[in-house]
Amino acid sequence: MTDWVYAYPPLLTGTLIKRYKRFFADILLDSGDEIVAHCPNTGPMTGINIPGNRVLVSVSDSKTRKLPYTWEAIEVHDIRPTWVGVNTALPNRLIKAALIDKLFPTLDSYSEIRGEVPYGLDKKSRIDFFLTGAETDRPIYVEVKNTTWTKGEIALFPDTVTTRGQKHLRELTALLPQARSVMLYLINRSDCTQFAPGDSADPVYGKLLREAIAQGLEVLPCRFEVTPAGVCYLGLAELAI
Repeated sequence: MTDWVYAYPPLLTGTLIKRYKRFFADILLDSGDEIVAHCPNTGPMTGINIPGNRVLVSVSDSKTRKLPYTWEAIEVHDIRPTWVGVNTALPNRLIKAALIDKLFPTLDSYSEIRGEVPYGLDKKSRIDFFLTGAETDRPIYVEVKNTTWTKGEIALFPDTVTTRGQKHLRELTALLPQARSVMLYLINRSDCTQFAPGDSADPVYGKLLREAIAQGLEVLPCRFEVTPAGVCYLGLAELAI
């Protein structure tokens, strides 16, 4: 059984021509029109930025947007044809919906969900979700990381050096044991059954993650399936650390 957490608006289909300047993508729609779409992804998109592959595009009717089109997903063929979400503005919306519906059994002891709460020694970082309530004796800090890079059926994060991600691990570890610290990896594709740190891209991150787990950091590698209709939750991947 799957749990749907997000329904796409009607999407257009096409073929990726190229991504450039990080935020732009030239796409040939099935209608024959060539468009420039916004690419809402600041990362290198390792293994999924593949010209010639099929893509899904949403359309905004906002009069203030310079680019009405948004690149939402791309189809890859690593193991089997699989849609991969590329819009990094969506993961936190997915997780908030899942938290409201209490889809994660290990995180069900809360009644209040707050987002972007300042934390850390300098209070300059903001946690994605802060969970509290009478049901829990410790507050729960949840950091969300979008995950699309893979090796076989193993989802990997990160796909590049991330000093920001390293900082998040250090800050989450510092909260222990007075609070519960949770690193939630949103695996934005359905063809992965395991999760591991991307050691070849950022060995420091992998080292920090393993040290944090040893001190009590909770890791939730959450599998999601992306389809042209929407996104559903599949359950947890196995940790391969």
